[in-house]
Amino acid sequence: MKIVLATENHHKLLEFQRILHKSQIQWITLTDLQITSNIAENGVTFAENAELKAREICRIADLPTLADDSGLTVDALGGRPGVHTARYGGPKATQSQQLKQLLNEMQTKAWETRSAQFRCALALAIPGLPTMVTAEGVCPGVIALQPRGRYGFGYDPIFYLPEHRQTMAELTPLQKDRISHRGLAARSISNKIHKLL
Repeated sequence: MKIVLATENHHKLLEFQRILHKSQIQWITLTDLQITSNIAENGVTFAENAELKAREICRIADLPTLADDSGLTVDALGGRPGVHTARYGGPKATQSQQLKQLLNEMQTKAWETRSAQFRCALALAIPGLPTMVTAEGVCPGVIALQPRGRYGFGYDPIFYLPEHRQTMAELTPLQKDRISHRGLAARSISNKIHKLL
């Protein structure tokens, strides 16, 4: 089955390919379709943003479309960066600048107050169907004192998993897929996709 993955993030494509490798889905990217994703992500939740992207790309491509919106919520920062995770630090901030800014904001926070969550919302839009298929995944952790690890991307190097005694970036990709917010959400939506398509 052909499904458009509504992202230009190559890392996310690789994760979906790994996580759903048994699903026999042929992923079509926005690059394949020569679609530029400049949809305004003005929802107040990850789920709203995922649904906005899925619905609009589905309309443009006229193909089943899976959209992801995910990010980091930090309890000591009132849930920030939240839906602004990708734009945290400004639209031109590099990954290392984003990590540095977050660590600076957390500098005075005691270890027991550094709890955080990686959150992922998925939405599948299908041409001709008014309702959407959705799923969410949450992975709890703690903001580390400094970056560690060479795997993953984004905020993985500072997202510490106490039960593993490692950051997300220290886990291998397959280990990460088993516990990550995106892995949980993708496996949840997988059965729903097959029932519909």
